[in-house]
This record gives sequence, C-alpha cells and structure tokens, in this order.
Amino acid sequence: MVRVIAGLWRWRRNPLRRTTDLLEAWVALAAVALMVPGGVLAGLAVGGVAKDALLRSVRTQAQERHQVWATADRALPHASLDPDSETSSGRDAHRRVEAHWTGRDGSGHSGQVAAPHAVRTGERFRIWTDDRGRVVPRPMDAGTAGAHAVLAGLAAAGVAAGAVEGGRRLAVRRLLTCRYRRWEREWERAGQDWGRAGAGS
Repeated sequence: MVRVIAGLWRWRRNPLRRTTDLLEAWVALAAVALMVPGGVLAGLAVGGVAKDALLRSVRTQAQERHQVWATADRALPHASLDPDSETSSGRDAHRRVEAHWTGRDGSGHSGQVAAPHAVRTGERFRIWTDDRGRVVPRPMDAGTAGAHAVLAGLAAAGVAAGAVEGGRRLAVRRLLTCRYRRWEREWERAGQDWGRAGAGS
C-alpha cells in the first residue's frame, strides 16, 4: 500500500510521466483498496455459510450415529484397510478385528471393524453405527466443523484477492498494449529519416 501511494506521489508532477504511468499507479491503488476489504468480506461470508452448513451436519450426525458395544471374535493383524477414507488410517490395519454387535434397532451384525485399541478375543469395545446398525465413521464435532469453516473462509479470501490481482494484471497489460501502440504511431510519424545527418535541411 505504501509503495503504491509513493508511486502515485512520484508520478504527480514528474515531467517524464505518461498518462499510462498514472493510470497504472491508480489501478494498483484501486486493486489494493479492493483486495483487503473484498478478501475479508468474502472470507467472512463463505466462512459463515460453511460453518452453518457444517454445524447442521454435526447436529444431523449426532442424531443419526450412535455408539454401541461390539465384542471381538478374533484379531485380524494383517487385514486390508477400510475403503472408506474417513474410517481408515495406517494404524487401523493393526487394530482391525472380526466382531459382532447389536444395533440400536435390536438387529444383530458382524463383520470387520477397527477397534479403538488393541483388543483380545471376547473383549468389548465401542463402535459407531447408524440407525440400522451399520458401522459408520465417528460423527464430526463442533471444533472440527469450526476449523473446516475457517479454512473455507481463508480459501475464499485468497480466491477473492487472486481475482482482484488478476484484474489488475489484465488492466496493466492493456495499458502496456496502448503504450506500445502509441510508440509505434510516434515512430511512424517521425519518419524514416529521423536521426540521419542533415535530415530536414
């Protein structure tokens, strides 16, 4: 911002100043003036919308996902990872077991699940299931939702600032094109004999 203002001041009464130089400095000042509040407003707007949507998801997941007790039948130390990216991690491969559990609706289920810690056969542990007893990822908490909303707001602010900067670069490119065209016209007006000894005599 300081450099932009200094640039405008430098061109204010400079005899070498061209109209395009002054316009370029004003475009830079306008870009900075738009970038800061525009980025902040875009970030706040997108972050607010994302937070509302994520908190609705948190409430929905809290209603639809339930912890139930599962009983380990046998350990699966070399089991493949769960294809669901939300539930699988590198350490799950060492904690996966064959287990059985009863869903909230009273239905019996069995299958491979990831235990929260290393368990022995017959040991009970908690898992998350939906209303039909199917294993689901742990529900999102409000803290995670808030963190995702902040990231979304920062990304929106960056996109807004990038859009303003892209507009500034486009405007400067057009000003340069106009400047080059003006130079070409002036060279043509000067003629082919410009600079030769005795030219014009």
